Amino acid sequence: MRLRLVLRAAIGSVALLAATPAHAEPPQRTNLRYDEDWSANAGTPGIEGLKYLKLDDAGTAHATFGLELRARYEGFDNPLWGGDPDTGYLWLRAMPYVDLQAGPVRAFVQPMAGYVRGLSGRKGPADETGVDLLQGFADLRLALPGEGSITVRGGRGLIGLGSERLVGLRYGPNIPQAFDGVRVIASRGRFRLDAFHVRPVQVGLGDFDDRTSDTRRLDGVYATAALGGGASADLYWLGYRNHAARFGGATGAEARDTFGLRLFGKRGRLSWNWETMIQRGSFAGKRIRAWSQATETALSFPHLRFQPRLRLRANVASGDRDPQDGTLGTFNALYPKGRYFGELTPIGPRNIINLHPSIDVNLGRTISLELSGAAFWRETTGDGVYDIPGQLIRASSGSKARHIGNQVEVVASWQVSPMLSCSASLSLFAPGAFLRDTGPSRTIGMVGLETAFKF
Repeated sequence: MRLRLVLRAAIGSVALLAATPAHAEPPQRTNLRYDEDWSANAGTPGIEGLKYLKLDDAGTAHATFGLELRARYEGFDNPLWGGDPDTGYLWLRAMPYVDLQAGPVRAFVQPMAGYVRGLSGRKGPADETGVDLLQGFADLRLALPGEGSITVRGGRGLIGLGSERLVGLRYGPNIPQAFDGVRVIASRGRFRLDAFHVRPVQVGLGDFDDRTSDTRRLDGVYATAALGGGASADLYWLGYRNHAARFGGATGAEARDTFGLRLFGKRGRLSWNWETMIQRGSFAGKRIRAWSQATETALSFPHLRFQPRLRLRANVASGDRDPQDGTLGTFNALYPKGRYFGELTPIGPRNIINLHPSIDVNLGRTISLELSGAAFWRETTGDGVYDIPGQLIRASSGSKARHIGNQVEVVASWQVSPMLSCSASLSLFAPGAFLRDTGPSRTIGMVGLETAFKF
């Protein structure tokens, strides 16, 4: 009954808003809705005026209203290379929000309704949450000399750092990953500093049962600076604590510090995004010595037909060479984005070597197409293969083979309007020597279909 009410409200909202003429050159809608600036919509008549509604004559107080609706289907043939039965399921979510600002004070509230239908296995925290609070925080923003500012934020919110390789929104799956705690964000000129002390939200399957985790904590300092000439750099420290961590069948307390450097930018037709991550700490009496190197380099040809862009992603993440040597070498990606190696893939960024070339083209009328191929190897033969959340999905089992397999993927995207988008993806993952050595080894077929509406 509750799901039918959510769907009826969603359909009615889409019909109403889609029929409203779009505001000329609207701000770009992002996954972090609280970062959008709709001040240009002040005084706009009709439903678009809700994007910036003045609450007083002086204009010091205003409200922004928004809504996101998404339906996504995912289907799998031979999941886990034949280890699980074929499956398909439908993700549904609705995320309205209201943003109230009065001078230096702000309150942002975003409830959520998220459900999964047709899932044959056990529901996980990324599948369903019922009706719950996704975000709810308050800001105090103070001006700094030289057109800078400092913002103190407390409450529940989404956090996306850099390329989201370590701390992401988990926006691709049905239920994003929120955090409870305190953030301090300072910016001035070309420099921005983000410091935080937070705990992840533990998602429950019922209504209003999401809770702050009592076993995991994340602290960090993340600095970004524009270097000039189209180049920028991130320098950061992330302190992760988990009192109930699990690696290789052992359970214990994990204290892991990540030190990272990210270089990114664009100059002419060339763009780059390179990141180095070093991890140190301890787990259940072992010392941690892990690392990862992730790169993405792209070359665009805007003057050619279809405006093709060539992109090469190359990633290495360490694994554990010897479970008996007193050192844990498996890289921990912490809270990564949901779509790490493409729209759909069974592989996550641990004990991995990955080469991932792709080409995307603009077919016109806001339709784009991307074709990619990816090859995966184990970084060390002493460790197995992990999924994106970090679960071991295929143990090493003594195999000396490194090649995990190859994946091809095609993704078509259509931005129907500034508010409505559609996409479809088709992927095949063919097993390599390691998978053939250690268990089921059928080719996985994966399909994803998505429609999203953002007001």
